[in-house]
Amino acid sequence: MAEPLTVIPDLSANYAYFFDLDGTLAAIQPQPDQVVVPQKILSLLHRLAEHNAGALALISGRSMAELDALAKPFRFPLAGVHGAERRDINGRTQVVQLPAELKREVSARLHAGMAGLDGIRLEVKGMAFALHYRQAPQHEAILQALARRITQRWPQLALQQGKCVVEIKPAGASKGEAIAAFMQEAPFAGRVPLFFGDDLTDENGFSVVNRLGGLSVRVGEGETQAKWRLAGVPEVWHWLECVVNPQQKQKVMNDRSEGYGSFSRSI
Repeated sequence: MAEPLTVIPDLSANYAYFFDLDGTLAAIQPQPDQVVVPQKILSLLHRLAEHNAGALALISGRSMAELDALAKPFRFPLAGVHGAERRDINGRTQVVQLPAELKREVSARLHAGMAGLDGIRLEVKGMAFALHYRQAPQHEAILQALARRITQRWPQLALQQGKCVVEIKPAGASKGEAIAAFMQEAPFAGRVPLFFGDDLTDENGFSVVNRLGGLSVRVGEGETQAKWRLAGVPEVWHWLECVVNPQQKQKVMNDRSEGYGSFSRSI
């Protein structure tokens, strides 16, 4: 069972930081293009990265292009599309490619299968497809069945479940594999991984971080492999500020001594 994350490491502690974006660094919105990461939070991430030799990456189902747009003016190491694309600290990228004919046929079958269903949206991510039904949950079973038929037809593709979305992605790509790859290279290698995520898409990442002896943090409710939990996006923001701003951390420690909170564990 995940415990409340109330421990606050020193700014220059030997950690490698990994953050999901939607539902973790930014509140989930009705439409993905409505999501915004506040500039103050981006600045905190940048400062945290600077004090840890750049060992901070965004790990998301979004594309790297979307992540860069949301993180402006900063440029972090990234893993996009659930690890199907990745950029290291030096700007080198690795992208899983699918045959053009396969992408065309999958796209055609998805459009045909979704025809006439109101309130759903197909997002094409290059090498992956996301079927969103947040605005029309009554269509979930139809979309799940459609996605399963496609991955059964093409074993090089796999399903990825999420909050009000089912995705079709390259088999073998995952947030966990992306984190494992980062942990084998500078500046992440030799550090303790700390990963924040909020969704089913993050569970594989939690598993890898647990195996590496790191800290896995589930944001929000729900069953999880994560060892720790924060209640929601505002609590992630507060935690970040406590790490980056020593004055804020001291206030939390003072509150603790006065009985306003407690640390359930220490690092």
